[in-house]
Amino acid sequence: MQRFRSGAPIVLRELWRGRVFEARPAIVVEDDPEQLMFLVPSRARCGVPIGENGDELRLPDRSWRLEVRDRGPSPILSFAWPNTPYSVLLWTTPEGNRAWYVNLQSPLARSAIGFDTTDHVLDVVVPLDGSSWAWKDEHELIEAVDRGLFSNDEAASFRRWGERAVERIIRKEPPFDRRWDTWAPDPSWPSPELPSGWDRL
Repeated sequence: MQRFRSGAPIVLRELWRGRVFEARPAIVVEDDPEQLMFLVPSRARCGVPIGENGDELRLPDRSWRLEVRDRGPSPILSFAWPNTPYSVLLWTTPEGNRAWYVNLQSPLARSAIGFDTTDHVLDVVVPLDGSSWAWKDEHELIEAVDRGLFSNDEAASFRRWGERAVERIIRKEPPFDRRWDTWAPDPSWPSPELPSGWDRL
């Protein structure tokens, strides 16, 4: 298996039933057998799903086209692990606070241009000090189940994995045993962009 070097530009894609639903250009910080680490820079030009009415879709419950748009004013540092159905992002809340953001998703699968996953809708937000935690987008998961995108059993599994991720953060298991909010990327790394063919499997 060929691994990506540190500083390599890649694409993180969300798939749904054989189609790209979203794509984000990123930089590989670490591609090790036990941990993956990526940086999505601020204002990254991402592929986003647009419905027939021109609005960005939150769920893949209708037809969509892909459009490239700027996303987010703050950079995102993300961690993922083999055979683990979630990633954890160092995220900036709308209020400007840094927090851990657990994104429930299928384990990352390598592609020729990066990594692919399927988003599981439900998320968890944990303050950096681990003093509390809260589900995010619960209503969207309920809606996704109602529309047949996921089953009740799958939704229950997503919740269990979310709780396990929270335990990992609160217990300060690596990599959460050190501060990452002061981390800075290598200034020589390129600014990633979506390459030609990013929207095709």
